[in-house]
Amino acid sequence: MELYIRHSKSSFAKKKKKQKEKTAQDNSINVILAIIFAALVIGGSIIYSSNKEGGLFGKKETEEEFDAKVAASIERYIEKQEEEMRKEQEEANKPQKVEGVSIDNDAVLGDKNAPVTIIEFSDYECPFCKRSFEQVFPEIKKNYIDTGKAKYVFRDMPLSFHDPLATQEAIATECAKEQGGDKAYYEYHDLIYTNTKSNGNGLKKDDLYKFASKIGLNEATFKTCLDTEKFADEVKKDIADGQQYGVQGTPGFFINGWFIKGAYPYETFKEIIEQELAASTK
Repeated sequence: MELYIRHSKSSFAKKKKKQKEKTAQDNSINVILAIIFAALVIGGSIIYSSNKEGGLFGKKETEEEFDAKVAASIERYIEKQEEEMRKEQEEANKPQKVEGVSIDNDAVLGDKNAPVTIIEFSDYECPFCKRSFEQVFPEIKKNYIDTGKAKYVFRDMPLSFHDPLATQEAIATECAKEQGGDKAYYEYHDLIYTNTKSNGNGLKKDDLYKFASKIGLNEATFKTCLDTEKFADEVKKDIADGQQYGVQGTPGFFINGWFIKGAYPYETFKEIIEQELAASTK
């Protein structure tokens, strides 16, 4: 049974409009700050010239003392700007709710009726995706997928600079699914992540054939499927869907629609999953 959440295109148009308005506002603020900063420097120079002659404030100041004060002012200004940028980045990276994120007809790991759905758009050759698979996914699987609280769906988003291998791997998992269903899909998925070195150089195409035999699939049938790129359109659809939902890099996760952009620690996932589990019991 295909599980999905209805998608609203209008929400993306509104969000995009707000982002443009915010960018214009930020640019205006930066121009004002630059003018203020320039005025401070010019004013400081005037004060220094006056002080050097013993006027204005009646206190002489050496060039070294003045330079130190200017340097300190510039440092404080830079620190303030960096702090503001950090806060803006944190705000931008906060999970946001995206409506209509579908699992399509992709393989499901776990109970299909679980109250929490975790969808990952990912690239088998992405080193951050591999790290998430090794360090974060085992905890999610143990605590939520294996216990029936959440189901997991992997959707393909191979990045062009990791091709041709990344797309070949994505097609290969679909070929595995064709023969062995969802179980074979995730066995093959695990083999790729376990064996690749990432960045498009981890495996050879011959390795992909051997993985099929390793999990009990007919290698000849699998080879024909992979060599003819039988599921290339399926992979392209995943990419198009991911882009529509706002995924611009990998990995990208959706937990009941809550968008996590990037490879975050387990605690980030735990917080949202627990939040959604609590909501499902109300």
